[in-house]
Amino acid sequence: MPQSLVKNYIHLTFSTKNREPLITDSIKTELFNYLGGVCKELESQPIIVGGVNDHVHLLFNLSRKMALMSLVEKLKTHSSKWIKGKGPEFAYFYWQHGYGAFSVNPKQVEIVRDYIHNQEMHHKTRAFKEEYRQFLKEYAADYDERFVWD
Repeated sequence: MPQSLVKNYIHLTFSTKNREPLITDSIKTELFNYLGGVCKELESQPIIVGGVNDHVHLLFNLSRKMALMSLVEKLKTHSSKWIKGKGPEFAYFYWQHGYGAFSVNPKQVEIVRDYIHNQEMHHKTRAFKEEYRQFLKEYAADYDERFVWD
């Protein structure tokens, strides 16, 4: 086969340090666009970026040239530096060290896209901690919550 074909849809989520509500309405749309731009620059086509005041979700097609760990590091590093330059109120903005990344079946991309699109409504009834634990239960057979939320 002379060409490589790779379609790795990834649902990535990570939070602000200590889940502080630092993603304000004044910066939210611009931050989501910035994160999508970083994905594009790294040849990982974003489908949707969303979230609420303490965490973000990204759905993208991971480039065949990019390791997921490298993409996450670049997303967090670049966006953290960028947001700190947006004003003194963001001087102490940091991302949490960890992240969750889950492969998405191509047939489920629209469901995940809609889920990310509706984050504001979704989090009126469910906290990020509860949401993240549910992801782990669904995706990780060996999940043990004692090691996740310390």
